[in-house]
Amino acid sequence: MLKEFIQYLLDLKRPETVEALGNTYSTRSLHRLNVEHDVNTIEIQSLSGLVDYIRSNFDHERPVMIHVESPTKVNVFDALNDVNDRRTYIKAKALLPNIRFEQFMSREAFNVMLQACFVGSPSKEKVLQVIGSIVEENSVTQQDDGFTQRVTAKQGVATVGFENVPNPVSLKPFRTFVEVTQPESDFILRLREGGQVGLFEADGGAWELNAMHNIKDYFEKQLADLVDSKKVTIVA
Repeated sequence: MLKEFIQYLLDLKRPETVEALGNTYSTRSLHRLNVEHDVNTIEIQSLSGLVDYIRSNFDHERPVMIHVESPTKVNVFDALNDVNDRRTYIKAKALLPNIRFEQFMSREAFNVMLQACFVGSPSKEKVLQVIGSIVEENSVTQQDDGFTQRVTAKQGVATVGFENVPNPVSLKPFRTFVEVTQPESDFILRLREGGQVGLFEADGGAWELNAMHNIKDYFEKQLADLVDSKKVTIVA
């Protein structure tokens, strides 16, 4: 008890500063009181929600920056304060379907994934046509030059013919926010025995830059007046 009392008395002593080698030191640790604290970031799933929040001036009227971090993540924060700190007020994370690239799956699973998770296009219809015409027994004929495979297919009920597998094929999977145009990119479609189908990315990740550019364009149009007045800055 006496030890704690002595320590309490020592703590009551005002801190002192010491100059040494051109630097100033304190005999006690000091904590700034009038500092801006972090805020609890709001998390949403849409770009339109970010636009509504920014236009509402709900929390403040400070200029903000919209940072397009990735095709699926966008953050809104303010400028650095006097201690080089900033607060992230709200962020959006895209709600996306589960698309299985870089792996083989059954023809049925691939068909469902393609119809449910890709934007409609002539290329998509062509792939569905090819997949739907595969003969399940010994489906793949090994005529492959690296660019085009030929697979045994049925024409009607009893006739057997050939279908060319398009490669590469341009498709638009849902990989970013629904408010913007889904970027088109090239894929390699591969087939193997047992009716297995696989889709492999072949654009080197260029779709991500295109998606981020689309998101930036969306905000520039939706918040044009605030961008012109320097109340909103957009980076991607």
